[in-house]
Amino acid sequence: MADTTGATSAADADRIDPRRLIAFLAMVFGMFMAILDIQIVSASLSEIQAGLAASSNEITWVQTAYLIAEVVMIPLSGLLSRALGTRILFAGSAAGFAAASLMCGLSNSIDEMIVWRAIQGFIGGGMIPTVFASAYTIFPASRRSMITPMIGLVATLAPTIGPTVGGYLTNALSWHWLFFINIIPGIAVTIAALALIDFDEPDWSLFDSFDWLGLLFMAGFLGGLEYVLEEGPRNDWFGDDTVLLLVWVSGLSAVAFFVRVFTARTPIVDLSSFDNRNFAMGSLFSFVLGIGLYGLTYLYPVYLAQIRGYDALMIGETMFVSGLAMFLTAPIAGRLGAIVDKRLMLMTGFLSFAVGTWWMTFLTSDWDFYELLWPQMFRGVGLMLSIIPINDIALGTLPPERMKNASGLFNLMRNLGGAVGLAGLTTVLNDRTDLHLARLHEAVTWSRPAAMETLTALTQRFQSFGSDAHDMALKQLMLIAHRQGVIMAFSDVFLILTALFVALALVSLLVQKPKAAAGGGAH
Repeated sequence: MADTTGATSAADADRIDPRRLIAFLAMVFGMFMAILDIQIVSASLSEIQAGLAASSNEITWVQTAYLIAEVVMIPLSGLLSRALGTRILFAGSAAGFAAASLMCGLSNSIDEMIVWRAIQGFIGGGMIPTVFASAYTIFPASRRSMITPMIGLVATLAPTIGPTVGGYLTNALSWHWLFFINIIPGIAVTIAALALIDFDEPDWSLFDSFDWLGLLFMAGFLGGLEYVLEEGPRNDWFGDDTVLLLVWVSGLSAVAFFVRVFTARTPIVDLSSFDNRNFAMGSLFSFVLGIGLYGLTYLYPVYLAQIRGYDALMIGETMFVSGLAMFLTAPIAGRLGAIVDKRLMLMTGFLSFAVGTWWMTFLTSDWDFYELLWPQMFRGVGLMLSIIPINDIALGTLPPERMKNASGLFNLMRNLGGAVGLAGLTTVLNDRTDLHLARLHEAVTWSRPAAMETLTALTQRFQSFGSDAHDMALKQLMLIAHRQGVIMAFSDVFLILTALFVALALVSLLVQKPKAAAGGGAH
């Protein structure tokens, strides 16, 4: 009689506990809510501004407050997850997120909204790294081709469709429902987490040596950095006193933070994961992926609003293409991840990104849904082909005991990449627009036959308006020049992104071929 012991053991090792799978799916949904809320308000800021009687400077804090608080919580979540255990941390985060969402929707002033958005971002930030850490510790390596596409899809799809969801909710109901929509799902995730999560046990002793000074320095470092990156492009960078002050706060806090990390008995964040070459490379790729994810989610709507005159709903419907491409690519990318060299897959993903951004360098003011279709498709495919190998390269070979801290750092790099990317792209877009406008204004002179012919044609068009026809034609000519200058600046930005993604595709060759994973299923 054949010995079936080995086969039975292998089958048991590959088996996914249904209870844990359901718990994990609930956690993934909680992460989806937390990431979605970063961008869900972006298309509806004008409606929130009107509802709260806020100024144009104040309303940007609806996003900034969330991002600053979240970026502090993400690396802190590693220590909290070990101290409280996954069950308590995740259930508390989901419940707090739902409560903060309720209070955001009930806010009657911009000050209330900023406070509750900060609380919402801080609490929500605890859910994101916990999901990544759980995926690489509770499931066997043989099943990751099913699990990693799921978290990769959520991490990239949520911010991409955020403006679409926000636009629909605001148009169909009101801006309050951008926040109320989180309440019932938040309660359901809380109940599921409390009832089903049994991945680990809390280690309350970690609070005995909790590094409060380290937390203070980390908050000053990351919070100040996030503020500078968010507000700098809007306020002339160091020309603004507050931005300059926060640069000093962030810089000095960074020095104190790193000194504390390497000297404290129980540091607030363990940076030892960066000793692992693949984790360090994966974090670099995650940083650049953040630029592609959040930067392009910003650039497309700006073009559609400024050049095409689209409203929030129309922008959302156009941007949905990238989300659809990601959704369709996810299962294919999952299968490829199990059979193809991850370095090749990563290179293909970044090159797909590069094709999409290179395509956009030919942008004109006439580009609409169909002209933007293929660049967005390449972006969506590139995101999914990139994030799955990036996750596996960075986290797939770490031992389970290092996973929680490493997951926080890994996700922090993606968020910082998005913040740095947005600040850099906004600054380059503004600077290149000014440069091209100056050159165009020099070219549009009375001595240029083409300019005079256009001015004459416009004047004839406005003849019915009487003596103002010439002035109206001149103003229209300046508007055409301005629009063309903005288009040229967009092309420059997309060319820079193309070079960046091609460079990262080449850097992927330096990654060591991932060895067998450290093994999931750890309790």
